[in-house]
Amino acid sequence: MIHSKRALTLIAAAIAAALAACGEQKPAPKAEAPKAPPSLEIKIGHVGPLTGGIAHLGKDNENGARLAVEQANEAKIKIDGKDTKFVFFAEDDQADPKVGTTVAQKLVDAKVAGVVGHLNSGTSIPASDIYNKAGIPVISGSATNPKLTEQGFKVQFRVVGRDDQQGPAIASYLAATRKPKLVAVIDDATAYGEGIANEVEKTLKAAHIKVLPREKGNDKTTDWKAILTKLKGKNPDAVFYGGMDATGGPLLKQGRELGVKAVFSFGDGACTDEMTKLAGAAADGLLCSQAGIPPQAADKKFTEAYKKRFNADPILYAPFTYDGANLLIEAMKKANSADPAKYLPELAKIDFTGATGKIAFDAKGDRKDAEMTIFTMKGGKLAPIAIIKGGQTIAYEDFAKAAAAPAAPAVAPAAPTPAPAKEAPKK
Repeated sequence: MIHSKRALTLIAAAIAAALAACGEQKPAPKAEAPKAPPSLEIKIGHVGPLTGGIAHLGKDNENGARLAVEQANEAKIKIDGKDTKFVFFAEDDQADPKVGTTVAQKLVDAKVAGVVGHLNSGTSIPASDIYNKAGIPVISGSATNPKLTEQGFKVQFRVVGRDDQQGPAIASYLAATRKPKLVAVIDDATAYGEGIANEVEKTLKAAHIKVLPREKGNDKTTDWKAILTKLKGKNPDAVFYGGMDATGGPLLKQGRELGVKAVFSFGDGACTDEMTKLAGAAADGLLCSQAGIPPQAADKKFTEAYKKRFNADPILYAPFTYDGANLLIEAMKKANSADPAKYLPELAKIDFTGATGKIAFDAKGDRKDAEMTIFTMKGGKLAPIAIIKGGQTIAYEDFAKAAAAPAAPAVAPAAPTPAPAKEAPKK
């Protein structure tokens, strides 16, 4: 029996050896699937008035920034080797400086990486100190008071021109085309309204045009009859109002009802189609300026995407807030980091072509070579009539043609010398 067991053991061992020799082995363990890269969440804030008389402008600004963030998420951007998700934080500052500082601190506490906003200069200026102390970059697409970028804050930028560019632009155009001898200037006592009115008055006086003593309302004034009755007795040739459309519309309507025949002109805050809703037929013929190119001149990819996403056309500064959000994202990509301290230097030296054209910043954070656009109201719709850039005025039709022309080839064949182009008239 012992010999039999030993024989069986030897036979089993021989069979096992034979099977091994034939190559029968245990299957190798399957390779583990590669792990997905860790995700990175980056918060971007936007602030503007979402309630109150100019909520339509605040929502327009918000939509522009929101569209940029949504498109960035669709593009599946990687930063620092990580799949990136941008999270959009929209806040309502009610166009109120106190609320503006409160929501600015709220965004800082939420640890946003960057902010687009605020809409108004009156909220942007006090809020800028909060962002500066936190080291968070902020880009305004619509605040135009020079003080915003004169404070020396390295985190503050804007992608539109300043009132000391816009005020002279509308004042010079008014003086050159309407030739007024006496002008009334009114403002709404805000940082924006008073600031642009000051620039207009300064330019008119430099052109030896008489300006009446300043009249003032506030950003809630809708009954202008007392001021307008007083002005009617002075018989001005033109009236300039520094303020927003919610107050500028009633001013214009009541002026016409009282028989004031002057040309009414406005800055960008009242340079919207909303003026027709607020002033009715009285809006036709007004003059106004915007601190940048008009929305219809923005890149077609942007305007088409905006209309598809929001079922509306951009009103005023949405192309600029769209660019503002994209500038923050582009700087993060260049720095390969969403840390404000790391991407801020990239933002300061950025050279970027966006929906509103080429964007680069000067040492103060202002946009270099910013355009100004002059509009008039025709048949209830704003129509751009001139672009002012670098001290020159060009008809809008000529500007649009030049913008639509295809770029010249790098090496062009020899051609006959063209006749010298006409110089654009000086503003």
